[in-house]
Amino acid sequence: MIEPLDGHAARSWEGGASFSFANRVYRVAWQATWLLLAAWTPPALRGWRRMLLRLFGAQVAPTANVYGSARIWSPANLAIGDHAAIGPRATVYSMGRVTIGAYAVISQGAHLCAGTHDIEDAAFQLRARPITIGARAWIAAEAFVGPGVTIGEGAVLGARACAMRDIAAWTVCGGNPAQEIRQRRIRFGEPA
Repeated sequence: MIEPLDGHAARSWEGGASFSFANRVYRVAWQATWLLLAAWTPPALRGWRRMLLRLFGAQVAPTANVYGSARIWSPANLAIGDHAAIGPRATVYSMGRVTIGAYAVISQGAHLCAGTHDIEDAAFQLRARPITIGARAWIAAEAFVGPGVTIGEGAVLGARACAMRDIAAWTVCGGNPAQEIRQRRIRFGEPA
């Protein structure tokens, strides 16, 4: 049902900044820094990219790896664990907190989206909801993880899958919407 808009709600549809001026300046400075000092760097310069992320507020483990072609909206909302990786062309829309556990892999072209809009609000306000990627989880190529989703420890979200709900630990999921395919079992020393 569509209700008539009051003056304030009607004005909010006309546009205007969703974030403070300081936040917008921070993000412009961040984007310029990444573009000029990191986006073109070869994979071996991971330490340099970690330093730039930390400079802008990210919590980055000393062994984490973020590729230069990755896009990160706000490093201040990002935490990356030991030996975790954000692959080439991955997008981390960290409007809300994004936590990537130890040994987790965010593959090429994957998209972690921690922001959305309240579609029932007449002002269509932005909403940030945290994303958690558990230790040893794998977000495969071009997969999408939506706002507020937790990917459990060791879980796999298959290529181009879309997770809009939590995925249990040690499960393999695929499709849109993501559905459980099977349990993930790790082999130790056994032949493939």
